[in-house]
Amino acid sequence: MSTITTYDVASGAAGEKECSLDLGDKVLYRTMKDAIVQYQANRRQGDAHTKTRAEVAGNTKKPWKQKKTGRARAGDRKSPLWRGGGNIFGPRNTRNWGYHLPRKQRQVALRSALLGKLLDAEVKEMTGLSFDAPSAKTARRILADLAPKGSALVLTKALDPDAWKSFRNFPRVRIMPASEATAYDLLAHKWLLLQEGALEALASRFPGRKEA
Repeated sequence: MSTITTYDVASGAAGEKECSLDLGDKVLYRTMKDAIVQYQANRRQGDAHTKTRAEVAGNTKKPWKQKKTGRARAGDRKSPLWRGGGNIFGPRNTRNWGYHLPRKQRQVALRSALLGKLLDAEVKEMTGLSFDAPSAKTARRILADLAPKGSALVLTKALDPDAWKSFRNFPRVRIMPASEATAYDLLAHKWLLLQEGALEALASRFPGRKEA
């Protein structure tokens, strides 16, 4: 059983509470690694592109006659052997790097990432976090108290436009609903800041796991 640091947004008072979630016995590093590689591959754009001899600008006129010149044979100036010619085995932007792991494997990776954050005491829960209107001043105070150093991932219980507008412009800070978080998001940030109820929303996505 792990302990979570709690933070009251109104008063700034800190406390602790026990986490009763069943997150497994150990951190599955290989599963998390597989999930991270998958997420990074799906984000890969593959913009690098080289032109073949068919795409290089120029004509196909034979530079000189085939025989009796003392030169090597040449068909056109777009040959890959010539400067300014086409490329033979260069990268092409037609390749799709994305792939998908099984859904349950991604869920297990997310559960293991949360377990690792709890074991490292990098999870903090914010009580009373609500915005009547966007307020970067309030968000700045919360980040100064809970994540003075390093990056932070803020998870809300549900979609909250005012909270999103409050946190979105801070560097190295990302905010999203708990239903959209992935193992990559948790591991890419130092601190995990949870709105009250976001932990339960995140745990509801784990396969076959219930509160103890």
